[in-house]
Amino acid sequence: MSAVVAAPRRRWLAYALTTVALWGVWGALAGLSAQRGFPDTLVYCVWALTMVPPALFILWRTGWQLDRSPRAIAYGLAIGLLGAGGQMLLFKALTIGPAYFIFPIISLSPVITIVLSFALLRERTGWMGALGIVLALVALPLLDLSFGGGTQGLGWFALALIIMAAWGIQAYFMKLANHTVSAESIFFYMMVGALLLAPVAWAMTDWRQPINTGLDGPWMTAAIQVLNAVGALMLVYAFRYGKAIVVAPLTNAGAPLVTAVLSLVFASVVPGPLKMVGLVLALIASLLLVLEPERPAPHDA
Repeated sequence: MSAVVAAPRRRWLAYALTTVALWGVWGALAGLSAQRGFPDTLVYCVWALTMVPPALFILWRTGWQLDRSPRAIAYGLAIGLLGAGGQMLLFKALTIGPAYFIFPIISLSPVITIVLSFALLRERTGWMGALGIVLALVALPLLDLSFGGGTQGLGWFALALIIMAAWGIQAYFMKLANHTVSAESIFFYMMVGALLLAPVAWAMTDWRQPINTGLDGPWMTAAIQVLNAVGALMLVYAFRYGKAIVVAPLTNAGAPLVTAVLSLVFASVVPGPLKMVGLVLALIASLLLVLEPERPAPHDA
């Protein structure tokens, strides 16, 4: 009897690790689009389109059972718009501020998720999980930290904080919505939210610059971005079966770890000392979060 109960509870781990793998590979390849002359704003448009096939596929698998209740629509669109809106603001932030400060701030979005889930969902974990969460939160800014030139005002700092909050709240809502709305419906409305902001990204594109429209432009971008889209789908399922206070730091710390390993193996890119420390901490944190024994959430008790 216990085995039957335990199996579904560990299902979150398979989904979370799949997200880590897909986002890790995506992270190693994502920069290729801009290098080949395809701007980030159009990358967003392509990414939004790559959300469509997995959204339709999982709906087809469930017999097209889309939850059309106001609650489902509100949750799904909120999750989609928080994620996509954060990406829109990131485009703006990177034009006025230093990426080496912006990304470490944004990487702390799991702090928001953990605080909200701890306080409002009453999620708890054991000492291994708690230590893993702390190490992951220490590692995340180190993985993105680098040093560069001067800054252009402080408007970017406010934008970075807004993006951090948006993505942290998005993950919390993803867990909250999974209590009452099917994962398939959540992802469908996430896709709708992403598509709603595609015209904004299109309008932000600098059409004065040459844009690569060949196979290594939008088509290569689509092949790369579908990894992100399917990873996002797996993340929805991970939040459905797992605790947000564990899933959020595991996926946010694990994916950059995979990206760094792939970059080292295939591109011979050796991380600097700070990033090496971050990678070691991320590895230890991921292991602790994976090995933490299952504890039922309050709503499961």
